Amino acid sequence: MPPDGNNIAEDAAGAELHFRALERLYDSAPVNNQFVSKLAVLREGRSRVTFEVDESCYHAAGAAHGTIYFKMLDDAAFYAANTLVTDRFLLTTSFNLHFTKPIKSGTVIAEGRWVSGRRRVFVAESRLVDEEGDEIGRGTGTFMKSRIPLSSLPGYSPGEA
Repeated sequence: MPPDGNNIAEDAAGAELHFRALERLYDSAPVNNQFVSKLAVLREGRSRVTFEVDESCYHAAGAAHGTIYFKMLDDAAFYAANTLVTDRFLLTTSFNLHFTKPIKSGTVIAEGRWVSGRRRVFVAESRLVDEEGDEIGRGTGTFMKSRIPLSSLPGYSPGEA
């Protein structure tokens, strides 16, 4: 790991441990008890969150509410950015959403991609794809390093296999 702890471990084994720890951190978040979803950290700067959308996510007109779009897009972008940081939890400081298609039900994939930043502020984008392969939403977020050590958070345990 670089001395400042800003970037992922230089060796592949260290990076894999960090990626799996981020997945465990996602699983441990209480908010995720309300959503059927699973995070996969694919590599540095890339993540994928798979969500199951059903009527529990609906607004009054019978389609998924914008909050679920935000959740999916923010999670994917956030974890893509946090792959580059091994010492601190990132915080979302801003997020822009673009809705392109309503979704009623099914599996939705949120793909996250880090865009820029490696010190304190990170920019990442994400997109949502439905079961037909259509893009249903897109977002861009800005994330900042917090004072919260990743190692202090329940669920983040890079030493586990």
